[in-house]
Amino acid sequence: MAELGLCSRREADEWIAQGWVKVNGEVAPMGLQVTPLDRIEVDKVAQGFQEQRVTILLHKPMGYVSGQAEDGHTPAVALINPRTHWRDDPSRNRFSPPQLRGLAPAGRLDIDSVGLLVLTQDGRVARQLIGEDSTVDKEYLVRVVYQAPGQVVPRHPSERSAPLQEIDERDPVSTNVQAVFPPELLERLRHGLSLDGEPLKPAKVDWQNPEQLRFVLTEGKKRQIRRMCELVGLKVVGLKRIRIGRVTLGNLPVGQWRYLAPGERF
Repeated sequence: MAELGLCSRREADEWIAQGWVKVNGEVAPMGLQVTPLDRIEVDKVAQGFQEQRVTILLHKPMGYVSGQAEDGHTPAVALINPRTHWRDDPSRNRFSPPQLRGLAPAGRLDIDSVGLLVLTQDGRVARQLIGEDSTVDKEYLVRVVYQAPGQVVPRHPSERSAPLQEIDERDPVSTNVQAVFPPELLERLRHGLSLDGEPLKPAKVDWQNPEQLRFVLTEGKKRQIRRMCELVGLKVVGLKRIRIGRVTLGNLPVGQWRYLAPGERF
């Protein structure tokens, strides 16, 4: 059922337990083995239940962790309440407490990174964004300083780096990293680096302005952009995610959220 894109594995278990799934006309027991020749039917009750599940887009500020609370830091889901709902949200959805049930981040954004974070109750969305076969790309603005290869000490993915700055695209450019950064190292950022002993997939990396790079990635290893930059002598001082697939951060204010609209697709 998950492979067919009907739901997540967790949802499939719930639907089977509720008796909402039939195989070849018979109510399916848990753990039933099926083949491509078998006919799977899902009760409309399950489909209606799924349609009530929400997906929320949050402009995550600094100081919040994406997932569970850790080291005393507040999880981003704590920002989902009526007071922080964006007043210009075009969706007709209205907030209700049951929307927080099972609401989980579909992907991570580090505590000192800002920008677009997706939280969802819908297993189909989670699978699309963070499933093993996900091809959804993500776009970031990354402010950097250049210290030359060997001067930036590579960190283990679990190590905390110095706090980053919040990126505002209207900030004046104070230095010209682009002028001193070797073009061949920019090519290495695009393709040719490895992390954790595995080669990285090709990435799109270009200068957005003289001190800011634009990254487009189709994978999401822990602290990937910072670690990539360290390998070529760059130190990341600010990181902001501005797009996931076809969904952009847009004008959503920092610390506020909106619903994924019915017609929006990643």
